Amino acid sequence: MADSPWRGCHYRAESKFPQGQGIHRSSLGANPALSQVLPRFTKTHLCPTIKLSPLTTKQKKDPLPMISTTPAISRRQQIATQFTGGIAIAFLAIAAIFVAPTVLRAAPPLPGAVFTTDSTCSGVDLNIYGDKHDVYLDGGPSHPGAASLPDGNYYVQVTDPSGACVLGTSVGASDPTPFKVSGNGTSIPCIQLCAVLINGLGACAANGVDLNCGYNDTTNPGGEYKVWVSSVSTFDNNSTKTDNFKVKSNGGNPPETATLCVNKFYDANANGIDDDGQPINGWKYEVFADDNLIIDAETYHCSVVDPGTYHVIEGTPVELTWVHTTDSTVNVTLAADETKTVDFGNLCLGAGGGLTLGFWSNKNGQALETSADFTNLTALYLRTATGANQDFTGSLAANKTALNSFLLNANATNMANMLSAQLTAMYLNVAHNKVSGTALVHTGGCGDTGFDGSYISINDLMAAANTELFLHPITKSGSPYRAYQECLKNALDDANNNKNFVQPSPCNFSFPTN
Repeated sequence: MADSPWRGCHYRAESKFPQGQGIHRSSLGANPALSQVLPRFTKTHLCPTIKLSPLTTKQKKDPLPMISTTPAISRRQQIATQFTGGIAIAFLAIAAIFVAPTVLRAAPPLPGAVFTTDSTCSGVDLNIYGDKHDVYLDGGPSHPGAASLPDGNYYVQVTDPSGACVLGTSVGASDPTPFKVSGNGTSIPCIQLCAVLINGLGACAANGVDLNCGYNDTTNPGGEYKVWVSSVSTFDNNSTKTDNFKVKSNGGNPPETATLCVNKFYDANANGIDDDGQPINGWKYEVFADDNLIIDAETYHCSVVDPGTYHVIEGTPVELTWVHTTDSTVNVTLAADETKTVDFGNLCLGAGGGLTLGFWSNKNGQALETSADFTNLTALYLRTATGANQDFTGSLAANKTALNSFLLNANATNMANMLSAQLTAMYLNVAHNKVSGTALVHTGGCGDTGFDGSYISINDLMAAANTELFLHPITKSGSPYRAYQECLKNALDDANNNKNFVQPSPCNFSFPTN
C-alpha cells in the first residue's frame, strides 16, 4: 500500500500509566492535564508521540468508559391533517376517485434459480455438455438459505446467448408449462430439454430445424445456449430465470471442464481478507468468457466451465452505503480439471452514535457538558479563526456559552478552525459514551489502516487531528497542509453526522431488476 502524500507524520498511541506523576505545562503551549478519554501529548520535534495517560486520583476518580458503536435511532414524526364536516369528507372521497393518479409498479423479481444439469438430476450446476440430449433442467434456491422458485407451472424456451433467436420453446407444445414446482419449492422434477420443447424457426439456427431434438443448433461459435424459465409465456424479465450452457460435440468424447466458484464475504475490519467469518449469500455477479459464455448468478455459487480465461464482475447494489474492499473485477484462468474460487469483499457504512456540532451547542448537549469536559478541551490544541488557542477557563456556565459560540462560528477560511470544531464535537461524543473510540470509520484518503489505508479508528482520528492542529494552527488557502486537515475534518464531520462508521455486520442490499 502506497503511503498517502499527506502522511507526513506517523501517529502512534501508547498505553502508559505512570503512577503519581504530575502533569505540567509544555513550553510549546498551554496544556494542562488531559482526562483518561483523550491522551496527553509528549512533544518531541515536529511529530509528537501520543501517549495515553490516566489522570491521578486527585484529578478524576472515575474514568469515562469506551463503549461499542451505538446505532442511531431514527425518529420520524407523523404529521396528520384532520378534516371535519361532511362536505370536506365528500370532497376528499371524490378527489380520491377522479384525481388520484394511477401508480404503476413493476412486478417483483422472481426468486430462486434454474440451472442445467445431467440425467442424474443430482442438483449439480453443469454448463458444458457433449450433446444436446444430455442437457436437463433443474432449479432451487439461488444461494444457501434463499427462497426457491414459487410453486407453479412454468414456460421454458432455449435461445442463442443474445436471446434474439428462439431455438425451441414449450409455448404451443402439448404441455406448454413443463417445468413444475411444488411443495413450497422443494419438489422440482428434472426435465430433458430436447423432450419437452418444440423447435423454433430454422432461419436463425445454425443447421435449420433439428428433427431429433426440440431445440435447434445455436449459431454461437462456442456452442453456447441460453435456457429461460418463466411464469408468463412472453418471458418478461421480472418473471423469468435464465442459465447459459454449452454443447461441444468434441468427436463424441466428453469435453474437458473446469470449475469456477464465486464467494462473497463481509469485511468488518476493512483489510480486504476473508477473515471475519461472515459470508454474504445472494450477492449478484456475472462471468464473461473470451468465447462469450455469460453466467449471471448469486453467491455462493460454482459453475462447470470450459478451461480458459474468465472475467468475474461483482454486482453493485442499489444502496450507496456499500464499499468494495477488493477489486470488483477479477480475471481468472482455469486449466482442465482445475477448480478456483474468486473472493469478493465488501463492507457497509452507517451509524455509530455520532452527534453534531449543533447538538453540543444547544441546550440538550449543554446539559451533558461538565467542568472536566472543558478542562480536557482546553488541553487540546483547538484553534480559533486566527490560529490562537481556544481555551475554556471560565465558570461552567461561561464555558458552555463560549463553546456554543466557538462551534457555531467556526469556518473553513482557516481549516484548522473548522477541524477544531469537529474534533471538539467528537471528543464530547466519546467522552459521553455516544461513540466508541475503537470504532472504525472511512476517511476518503487520510486513514492509517484498511485495505487501501483510508480507514482509521476514532481514537486515532482524534489523535491525528490534534497533532495536526499543534503542528499547523493556520491553514488558509494555499497552505500545503490544508488538504490533509480538510480530509481529517471531513472524516470527523461525517462521523459526527453518523455517516461513515464501518458496520459490524452486513447491511441490507438489493440490485436493479433490469
